[in-house]
Amino acid sequence: MDSSEENHFNEASIWSEVKTSLSGTDKDFTKGSIGRAILVLSIPMVLEMLMESVFAVVDIFFVSKLGAEAIATVGITESLMTLIYAIAIGFAMATTAVVARRFGEKNYDKASITAVQSIIAGILVSTPIAIFGGIFAPELLVLMGAEGKIISEFSVYTTIMFSTNFVIMLIFVINAVYRGAGDANIAMRTLWIANGINIILDPLLIFGLWIFPEMGIAGAAVATSIGRGIGVGYQCYKLFDGKTRINLLKEHLVLRLDIMSNLIRVSLGGIGQFIIATSSWIGLVRIIAEFGSVSLAGYTIAVRILIFSILPSWGWSNAAATLVGQNLGAEQPERAEKSTWITAIANMLFLGLVGILFFTNAELLMRIFTADEAIIEIGARCLRIMSYGYLAYGFGMVIIQAFNGAGDTLTPTLINLVCFWIIEIPLAYLLAMKFGFAEEGVFYSIVISETLLGIIGFILFKRGKWKTTKV
Repeated sequence: MDSSEENHFNEASIWSEVKTSLSGTDKDFTKGSIGRAILVLSIPMVLEMLMESVFAVVDIFFVSKLGAEAIATVGITESLMTLIYAIAIGFAMATTAVVARRFGEKNYDKASITAVQSIIAGILVSTPIAIFGGIFAPELLVLMGAEGKIISEFSVYTTIMFSTNFVIMLIFVINAVYRGAGDANIAMRTLWIANGINIILDPLLIFGLWIFPEMGIAGAAVATSIGRGIGVGYQCYKLFDGKTRINLLKEHLVLRLDIMSNLIRVSLGGIGQFIIATSSWIGLVRIIAEFGSVSLAGYTIAVRILIFSILPSWGWSNAAATLVGQNLGAEQPERAEKSTWITAIANMLFLGLVGILFFTNAELLMRIFTADEAIIEIGARCLRIMSYGYLAYGFGMVIIQAFNGAGDTLTPTLINLVCFWIIEIPLAYLLAMKFGFAEEGVFYSIVISETLLGIIGFILFKRGKWKTTKV
């Protein structure tokens, strides 16, 4: 075979792997090329996270037409709901780690039983949150510094989002089951369905187009909840159809307190980790709120744009977590470590390029969402400053997820505690309120803390204690 034929073969082979990753595969990720394994896992995971990021952008795109107060309401609500996301992601991380480990051990029945326990736990946790948040939504907004129109007219958005939080919980947890099993294409399709419905319903319900009622900001919450709810319905259907790597049978539908307690044990570190990380965003929003609705609106739009770029990178990170879990289950720790380094470097380079794009096109990106020059100016400054840390973001998020994939959720928790609570929030307050940097002080504090996270994560991962974690 000459070089041209060999290149053609390789290209065809790679394209075949891409098609396989999108359609589903029974590939054993504990054997063969690590690069191919990363490719097959990461493509649907990247597309899944891209769809998740679209949720963040679509709502703010349409809500921005309702004014700065409406944008601020979405920003405050999202910061409040970080608790829900923290719990959901914590359970999701534990679920991915345990399911991946069981698949690496070839114990498929136990993997299915684990999936059932994670779903039950998600429902049990989301119910009291729905009741509390639905009743006390206005009071929660007041605690965050909201006032006027945000409380009197727009709090209904917060009420609906809290009341339907169970769909957020389940979509995260069940997708984690699929990722742990290596069925990343199902998780991807779930978000395609959910997001497609949200995109269609958002303008119809917000502005009252065609036969639909004009619901204003409440329409955005209803559209998102319906989209995610239908996505959950699709997930549940696929769990029982017998055509995926994870397949639930009647005998798996039992309450296993031993497996659930193990899940909870592993997830506690993940929940704590993300509560620490995401609650820091509540603190940051509270500081920015001191500078008024315009500042908060600019920050909210900029962060949504940033999320749009960073969430696809979580696809790479989730791929690393799955590979780490399955290879540790197969007693191949060195293969798990190599997979992490390759993924981390690739993700770092990708986000570095995104950072350059955002730095050079900040105003243009902001103008997609608003024509208010004051909001554009603040948001553009946020995008430029935050882009300084993109290399560190890319590297750090993969390393953190590798710890989680191994079931070592304690180490990332401690890293987050140091970087976000001990460094980020106090630094943001000092720079913004004491040293006169205003909003920029908050932006710089984020870059500094995320960079430190990447450095500390690298040092601790290199030590290798995560290889001995049992789940």
